Amino acid sequence: MTKLQRYFLSLLTGILLSLSWYQQFSGIFCLAAFIPLLFVEDFFYQHKKTFKPSDVFAYATLSFTIWNLLSTFWIKNSDIFAAVTVILLNSVFMALTFLLFHITKRRFGYKVGNFSLIVYWISFEYYFLHAHLTWPWLNLGNSFAGDIKLIQWYEYTGVLGGTLWILILNLLLFNILKFFIRKRKIKAQILNINLFVLLLITPILSSIIIYKNHEETGKEIKIALIQPNFDPYKEKYEIDQDYQLATILNLSDRIIDQNINYIIAPETAISDPIWEHNLESDSLILRIKSFVNKHPKITYIIGASTFKKLETNEHLPISARFNANDSIYYIAHNAALQIDTSNFIPIYYKSKLVSGVETMPFLKVLGFLEKFILDFGGVTGSLAIQKEREVFTNTGLDISIAPVICYESAFGEHVSDYIKKGANFIFIITNDGWWGNTSGYKHHLNYACLRAIETRRSIARSANTGISAFINQRGEILNETSWWTKVAIKNKLKANKKITFYVKYGDYIGRLAVFLAIFIFLYIIQHQLNKSILNKKS
Repeated sequence: MTKLQRYFLSLLTGILLSLSWYQQFSGIFCLAAFIPLLFVEDFFYQHKKTFKPSDVFAYATLSFTIWNLLSTFWIKNSDIFAAVTVILLNSVFMALTFLLFHITKRRFGYKVGNFSLIVYWISFEYYFLHAHLTWPWLNLGNSFAGDIKLIQWYEYTGVLGGTLWILILNLLLFNILKFFIRKRKIKAQILNINLFVLLLITPILSSIIIYKNHEETGKEIKIALIQPNFDPYKEKYEIDQDYQLATILNLSDRIIDQNINYIIAPETAISDPIWEHNLESDSLILRIKSFVNKHPKITYIIGASTFKKLETNEHLPISARFNANDSIYYIAHNAALQIDTSNFIPIYYKSKLVSGVETMPFLKVLGFLEKFILDFGGVTGSLAIQKEREVFTNTGLDISIAPVICYESAFGEHVSDYIKKGANFIFIITNDGWWGNTSGYKHHLNYACLRAIETRRSIARSANTGISAFINQRGEILNETSWWTKVAIKNKLKANKKITFYVKYGDYIGRLAVFLAIFIFLYIIQHQLNKSILNKKS
């Protein structure tokens, strides 16, 4: 294999992987996308006395940089430095994962090596779902977000089940093709071919059966979504807050009817921070209260930036700030509020924060870099979070909702924690205008469909600039708004109470992969120790 061929195959893997993140294509491309790079890796394995593992790392970095660049280039619309950082770091982490697979294969051969690729890659994805530094956007299982009829079984496995499926099929098909290219015989691979077809067709057929037989369950609730469409770069943090709220309430007035139970406004619809100890007397909150009192059947869900004053003897979290004017410490939140006719206003704090924008990763160590957090308007600096998920309850309707804020909707197990707390619906509030008219906001919408399948919860999604949408329990988008329009829409959704296997057990595939990865590492260490002992004796 020439150097030019190796470059071509590496580029091909990057391109094939990226196609699944475009609306025009399908996640099916991922089922064979790793094969060109696997041929490159196998060339270096066959010539391991001539080449170093670092050569595999170089070609893998090329593949994954192309994938990351073509799939998440839209981050540049917010900040070019952020885009370069995210694309390069994620590419390097992926390449290191692939390098670990190659090193393991060098030491223990094909079987252990191929198994290690599955284990290491799923462990890598699991880590970036749960670590402080998070970026699950390109998890392989997400590639089927636009193919909901094929992955209804995510209610049992979550997205990591999709990753497992993709990796197994890539390895099987690679071994079949490699054998055929070298031996020019197909009969010897009949068993592998049958296994490949079985593992390809069975999940798809089972998904179609689940899709056709799934019946929506639960009490029917009517919901309205508000899309105020304020440009986050030119309007949202410059236009008077009273005018913005007036726009939101005017849209609410136009869409309301006597049967609507909920109205949902987007993330940070109230962007001027509200002090929580003055919440009930804040002029903006009082205006929403007045609207609700005129329509007492309505429960209003709205995003807001809030400040919480810390008491003198209270423990100061790492995200605490100091207000020199009033000589007080406080924390800032990206929050969701529920406002109804009662005197109680529950608050939920966004708890999966965007690294470099809403939080500085590893703040205790890298706190000195916090001044470089990107300023997108509104509250800047590291925000505070809450440890547990929280639901908003409507006692009159006897239902609870999950107030999911923006980036949180990309995390399956995180969202499932709301369901364990009794949520019958998922309400997503977001502001996707930062990325412009690119594939970024489309990915984000489609990931909500995955959450609907995993939890079997209907979803109402209010986005500042779009796309706002209603999604049923099968992950189907019932109706949606256009991008970059000022509009309100309404629909009926059903409040499910059943708990799926995935909600009950979460990312168990990821936890198992981490356990097996640790086992392989220990096995490698033991093997090296035994080898060293034998060398000393000889």
